Amino acid sequence: MSQIPKHGLLAAIIVLAFAAVLPLRAQNPAVAPDSTLYITYSLFSNDGQTTVSWVVCGSTQDSEGCFDSGSLGPFVAVGAMIEGLPSVAGDVVTRAIYVVDSGSATVKLYVYKRTDTITDSFDTTTITLFRTVSLPLTGGSTALTSMAANSGYLFIGTDQSPQAVEVTKSNLAVTKVGGFSPPINVTAITADQYGYVTVTQGNSGGESGFYLFGPNGAGEEDGGGADFVVGTQQAVSPSALLNSNVQPAPRPGYHPKASSGQAEAK
Repeated sequence: MSQIPKHGLLAAIIVLAFAAVLPLRAQNPAVAPDSTLYITYSLFSNDGQTTVSWVVCGSTQDSEGCFDSGSLGPFVAVGAMIEGLPSVAGDVVTRAIYVVDSGSATVKLYVYKRTDTITDSFDTTTITLFRTVSLPLTGGSTALTSMAANSGYLFIGTDQSPQAVEVTKSNLAVTKVGGFSPPINVTAITADQYGYVTVTQGNSGGESGFYLFGPNGAGEEDGGGADFVVGTQQAVSPSALLNSNVQPAPRPGYHPKASSGQAEAK
């Protein structure tokens, strides 16, 4: 029987141990350079206009506190705000900030580009207006705005409009979505952690309906009832949704997916 020299056996053990560790290390994502920093916003209204102030605080490798500040606007009235997903290149993190101004009859979406450059001791933050998009929605001084997003799309509506809009993040194309006959206005838009979004519509007369969109922006389901989804970070406010004393009709039912070249089962 052949024997492996001791030094060869030791080298083989080291190689196998190193190979076993590599997949585990590869599964650990790199920590974003701004993971210990945060931005807070506040509103200031004066003479019929609203300004959004922002401050970036937290800690870097060698310092802590508040590093940069500025403001966005002015707007007529800020109906909703949301940030986009961050993009990391070395020590620079970029993301979008979306602000819906629904204070006047014409609703506008303001898209800002936020850039954070992080060093060992400081975070330099710049926020610049990238584009303004007019939305086919009705606003006004009493309008309530709803907005939710997934990785590729924004969904925006007001309680003055019978349809919401879907905005493609990559090119800011706007498409009207939803709608019932007779028309009922948008009351809430909600999203879950997997990117499913509901546009819920209803009125004080008890009529309600919803549309559900998938992570790719396409419609997945629609029907009667004030259905909504919930996520893992922000609670849904019940005041924005309609209560009903009627038990919803059951919808469960499933069938096999159609395979390639095979008709879908009925």
